[in-house]
Amino acid sequence: MELAQRARGKRLAIIGGKLGQLTVGDLGAVADLGGKGPTGPEGLASEQPELLVVGKLVAAQGLQGELRLLPLSDFPQRFTKAGGRWLQRRQDPPRRVELLGGRQLPGKQLYVVRLAGVDSREAAEALVGEQLLVLASDRPKLARGEFHLLDLIGLEVRLLEQGQSIGRVLDLLHAGNDLLEVELNAEAGGRVILIPFVKAIVPEVQIQAGWIGITPPPGLLEL
Repeated sequence: MELAQRARGKRLAIIGGKLGQLTVGDLGAVADLGGKGPTGPEGLASEQPELLVVGKLVAAQGLQGELRLLPLSDFPQRFTKAGGRWLQRRQDPPRRVELLGGRQLPGKQLYVVRLAGVDSREAAEALVGEQLLVLASDRPKLARGEFHLLDLIGLEVRLLEQGQSIGRVLDLLHAGNDLLEVELNAEAGGRVILIPFVKAIVPEVQIQAGWIGITPPPGLLEL
């Protein structure tokens, strides 16, 4: 899911390596495509592209085939700019669709989208619950000092005060608060722990250098 990070109800950004107060970036779940894609014209298996979940279809809108979409991205063009997208239901293979356009509902955190070939309420209702995906390589440009949140995965985790490496980021989870799933190295206990992704605990993010710095409160690393 391509969600923005939040802390204490406020959006976060990375500005000069520090956590700030504006939104940036994509945080998405990469779709499991099961390895190979469809067979190519010469009978050879072609590689399926890596895809990123950016939204979920939640309801039909009106009678003409439009759908309401819950965004899992900070980039409106994912839902408003016409072009190729993919739909996926649970673990079914993704299938390519054409987004004809979209708009945000006034005063709501929802978009209304229209897909090619979906021309009735019944056809739209059949798609409710499916996820909308884009190419993972299709990353919108960000301002200087900002980053895509997927880039956090795999970064080394250091204790800022000691400069000691204690593990690596495995994933980002969303359970009320945004959490970093961190695998501690053997010296730090070899466990998997969850670290709240908030400024007070993760004040330093150095994407290019490949690490984040944390200042955990007492007991956090023992949970």
